[in-house]
Amino acid sequence: MERASRVPRTNHEESWVALRIADRWVWDFWLVEDGRDHHMFFLQAPRSLGDSELRHWNVSIGHAVSADLRSWEVLPDALAPGPAGEWDDYTTWTGSIIRHNDVWHMFYTGGKRHENGLIQRIGLATSRDLIRWTKHSGNPLLVLDPRWYEPLDLNSWHDQAWRDPWLLRDARTSEWHAFVTARSASGVADGRGVIGRARSIDLMEWEVLPPLTRPGDFGHLEVPQIVAANGIYYLLFSVPAAHYSARRRAAGIGQPLTGTHYAILTDVFGETPSGNRLGFGTPLSPLYGGKLVVDPQGDWCFLGWIERDGSGAFAGEISDPIPVQFGASGALTLTS
Repeated sequence: MERASRVPRTNHEESWVALRIADRWVWDFWLVEDGRDHHMFFLQAPRSLGDSELRHWNVSIGHAVSADLRSWEVLPDALAPGPAGEWDDYTTWTGSIIRHNDVWHMFYTGGKRHENGLIQRIGLATSRDLIRWTKHSGNPLLVLDPRWYEPLDLNSWHDQAWRDPWLLRDARTSEWHAFVTARSASGVADGRGVIGRARSIDLMEWEVLPPLTRPGDFGHLEVPQIVAANGIYYLLFSVPAAHYSARRRAAGIGQPLTGTHYAILTDVFGETPSGNRLGFGTPLSPLYGGKLVVDPQGDWCFLGWIERDGSGAFAGEISDPIPVQFGASGALTLTS
């Protein structure tokens, strides 16, 4: 199997790039543990495209494994767009993986070619071994509900946001909850970004719920992760500086930052939008699509993908793990 190369960097928070593939850009990613191994799934596209913006429309889902989150072995690709006419015949975008009844379930975002990929839906693929994946015959399983979420309106936004599902189970009810990048059906156009929600008992039939968060600050909240650490729920999401709302800019809540942000949530399974501490959307890192994960030593760390190298060219690489410190109030700090 191919080994990902490790290359030094001096202009980022991390000093090394853990995952760089010579002929492919990699960007949004998600992680899952299987025994002692960490499996990373990631969006990828050929570097030969030249123009990094073309990667979104020439995408597949790659796969690598590591015992230490630093040295990665590249495995066979996990998923690619389906045949013409399928719901995902143009794009297979970001998702997440959970294990249920000894089967791995990958929920991922798909787009149709005849819609130019503008309308996003969420479907399922399953695997027994994390290597061979089978797409569910009833896809897509999770679609936008216009009661709460904005459908495609090119006068308001550039796509119909309903993507990047992150799955969690509520131990109290055994229900599965999906948290997705979405936009509120109401509010000022540049601040409608919310974390959408849906729930299911069996991972097949889904009930779409009102948003987890309130709109107002951002145009969209991408690649969300919700994780419980030290008795607190953290929401991580990413946003370009250009997608801060005018209201947030006017409020002077810090300098706009392209990268990963976080909020501390009081509840993620309740029926009403969550409150939070420390203010909503505290910048954490200029690395995009960041994830919190426990390393082999049992310590929390952060990984993100690197957009630009030292020359300003598109990098498309994943960082080494960066140690995380938790403040007395729950605030997160990256320590490298």
